[in-house]
Amino acid sequence: MSALEVKNLVRTFQQGGRDIRVLRGASLAVEAGQVVGLLGQSGTGKSTLLHIAGLLERPNSGTVVIGGQDCGQLGERERTQVRRHNLGFVYQFHHLLPEFTALENVMIPQRIAGRPKGEAKAHAAELLDSLGLSDRLEHRPAELSGGEQQRVAMARAMANSPLVLLADEPTGNLDESTADVVFDILIEMIRTSGLAAVIATHNMELASRMDFCLRLHDGVLAPA
Repeated sequence: MSALEVKNLVRTFQQGGRDIRVLRGASLAVEAGQVVGLLGQSGTGKSTLLHIAGLLERPNSGTVVIGGQDCGQLGERERTQVRRHNLGFVYQFHHLLPEFTALENVMIPQRIAGRPKGEAKAHAAELLDSLGLSDRLEHRPAELSGGEQQRVAMARAMANSPLVLLADEPTGNLDESTADVVFDILIEMIRTSGLAAVIATHNMELASRMDFCLRLHDGVLAPA
């Protein structure tokens, strides 16, 4: 059983009085432990595909199955629960809460999911330590470098032990050397945890380190 399967996704937007079909039947399946690259030029719909796979947006038609659960008919409350417990997100910009420390940023999704404060704190510290941030726990985002901020965001994405990680240009805001280091850490974290991951990137060198890549073109996915 795939950790994530999307089948025949169609997504249409209205622009200037006409329909723009971004996805035209896109399908993919990702097994636990697989790292899949999502390639395509800007504007081809990669972010839309990730938003639909992450239950942040609904398709016009098609199916999203996460951990064997068909999410198509779920209400908003149930979709939120699936996102909270089964999905992790990493974006190009870290989106950390500026008034909270690194430790607190990683604790927050756990507390929302119902984990006791002491357990959430210990788990957050463990995750940040595994990412080389044990000496930065009490620093706020503005006190961290770009690479450190993104590592905190990665720890936050992993905080609730998701089945699937969705990452949209996770190193896009970093310089080349920092991006290389952060990406290596991200891949190691994915391999160690055994989750499934879909990573959108323009960086072909980074894409070459993934298990396989799919290219989104004209609204459909094909092997890159």
